[in-house]
This record gives sequence, C-alpha cells and structure tokens, in this order.
Amino acid sequence: MPRPILLIVPLGLAAVLAAQTPAPPAEAVPDDPSKISFMEYDPPSTLVVPGHPVARAKYPFVDVHSHQFELDEAKVRQLVADMDALNLGAMVNLSGRGFRRLEAPDGKFRFALREPEYLRANIALTERLAPGRVVHFTNVDFSRTGAPDWPAAAVAELEADLDAGARGLKIYKGLGMDTTDVDGQRIAVDDPRLDAIWETCARRGVPVLVHTADPAPFWQPKTKDNERLYELIETGRYRDPAQNVPWEQLIAEQHNLFRRNPKTQFINAHLGWLGNDLGRLGKLLDELPNVSTEIGAVLAELGRQPRFARDWFVRYQDRVMFGKDTWAPTEYPYYFRVLETADDYFPYYRRRHAFWKLYGLDLPDEVLRKLYYGNALRLVPGIDRTRFPSD
Repeated sequence: MPRPILLIVPLGLAAVLAAQTPAPPAEAVPDDPSKISFMEYDPPSTLVVPGHPVARAKYPFVDVHSHQFELDEAKVRQLVADMDALNLGAMVNLSGRGFRRLEAPDGKFRFALREPEYLRANIALTERLAPGRVVHFTNVDFSRTGAPDWPAAAVAELEADLDAGARGLKIYKGLGMDTTDVDGQRIAVDDPRLDAIWETCARRGVPVLVHTADPAPFWQPKTKDNERLYELIETGRYRDPAQNVPWEQLIAEQHNLFRRNPKTQFINAHLGWLGNDLGRLGKLLDELPNVSTEIGAVLAELGRQPRFARDWFVRYQDRVMFGKDTWAPTEYPYYFRVLETADDYFPYYRRRHAFWKLYGLDLPDEVLRKLYYGNALRLVPGIDRTRFPSD
C-alpha cells in the first residue's frame, strides 16, 4: 500500500496562494452624499400621522378641464366605467376639435385643428352611449386672423359647431405665446380682431375656457432660485425672455380680454397661474363678475397653503370649479384628499410640479358641493343634471 504523500508548503508560498483566492465581495462604498442630485433626493418621510386617503369623491362632480382624443365605442364605455368609480358625474372634453401637432423646428407649440366632422362624430358617439356625461367644447383656428374673410368664416364655423352640440369654447395657450396671423405677427390674447368670437359666445350663452401662458417660473433663469427648476430640466418648457413675450404681459392681455367682454362668461384655466398668489386672483374675481376659474393641474399650489387656501375657497365658493387636465383616473384621489380631508403632509403624484408635500383643506360641505358640481351646472350647458343632487 503506497504511503500517503505529505505536501509541505512554505509559508511564503501559502501567503501567495491565499492572496490569489477571491475574497468575498465587500459592501459598496456609498457615494459622497454631497454629490446626490436634488432630482434624486426624495427620501421617504418618517412622519407618522393619521391618514385618510379618499378613493371616491364625496359628491358627484363635474370635471370642467379634461382632454379626450380618438374616441371610439370601447374607449367611451371604459371612460364611463372609470368615471363611475370616481363618482365623476360629467366631464368637459376641451379638445372637441382635436388637433394634429405640426413640425416645430423652433420648439414652439404648433397644431392644426381637425375637421368639424371630428367634433360632430364625437358628440354623436358620447350622446348615444352616455348622454350628458361627456360634453365637448369646440376650438378655433386663429392662424387665418387678418385675412379679409376670416372673422365671418370663423364665426360661421363656431356657430355650426354650437348648433351641432358643442357646449363651449376652449382657447389653447398658443394664443398670445406662439400663434401668428396671416402676416406672421403674434396675435395678442386681447387682439380686437377676435372680438366677434367672444361676442358670439356671449350671444349663444356658452362659456369660454381660456388657457393663457404657463407658470411664471418658466420665464425665470434656470438657477437654484427657480422653484420649478425640476420641471424645466425634465420637460424643457423654459421660455427664454429674450425670445418670448413676458409672462406679465400675457397675463395682462388675458385680464384685459375679460374686461373688454363683460357679457362673455370666461373660465380662467389653472387658477390663472395665480395659485401661488390667491390674493391677486381674488382681486381679479372681485373686479370681474364674468370670470370664474378652475383648479386643473394646480393642486400642488393649494395643498401647500391649506389654511389660506381654505379661507379663499370659502370666500370665492361661487367662482371656482373642479378641473383635473390630464386624464389619469389614479391621480384623482389626490384631489379628493386635499379638498375633503384635514390630513397632514402627504405626497403629490407628480414630483416635477411639487417637491413639497400636501395638506388637506377640509372644505365645508357647502363649498365642496359648489366646487364639485354647483358652479359647473350653472355655467356649462348640456350636462345630465339628474346625476347631481338638486340641493
């Protein structure tokens, strides 16, 4: 039987062999905390307080600021099912004529409206499947402003759309910022050449929802002092003051439009981009009884000032309506929670709009009913009123 071989390894060689053996992986060394981008820094809150998420609105409500495109029977049926789950009694589709985005080498907002048949088909479809649940506003193409035949042609088309069942007019934000006339000149929001449009809406008793400009910080330098810097980085919606009409000028033109047409009922979209200065917005409403407003896409502004905003809603309870803007059913509960509860410090659904947390306004029932449906039923024709309390 062979004798076992005893292998003696010198200490030096043992050390070399040990060094060649892979060591277990060490834990990664964390990055220098000072190098963390503010866009990444979003730590979970350690605050422990009672919370009351609201999945369904307390009262049936009207969303006066929605956008629906390329509807067909299946989409409408799904839309109505989603509305029922939220207690959304009726919505206003502001994009009744739809639009096609055009090539824009300068990066500015350009579009072309679809033919009137697009609007008529959508009205027929929604009235067949869900009468009074989805009402449509029409839109006007201002690009032919300045042509000799334009005012009469534009009014005739608007009248035809209203005769076909459109319940109001939506003005896109391109007016004032990017839309030009037949001579390539910017059309001001309060351009008197458009007066026949507003006069027609007043005569027909339909509201005009006007979106003017964007949030004011979009015109401010992209520095650490810009409250919307995150959004400017993420979306590229910066408006270089050297190449764009100043924000204050656009807002002044809008307010002048309201003043010059006292018989027309205007809905100032997005709280007129004054959600961060409700006192200024209140003064506008005090001055102009023909102006109302809505809260689409500005929930974050309200949720960071719960006490002042609550008092403001109580004071202007007859002038504010519910709006959401982007159709996303999962985002509506954030609105319900801000409006209906007194919850503390809860997150918003889109961080680029707000790096802060929200607080509930706990609005009184009387105010909530007007915000959710009362004011909209007074201003917007064609809504199925049987779906709302008679009060």
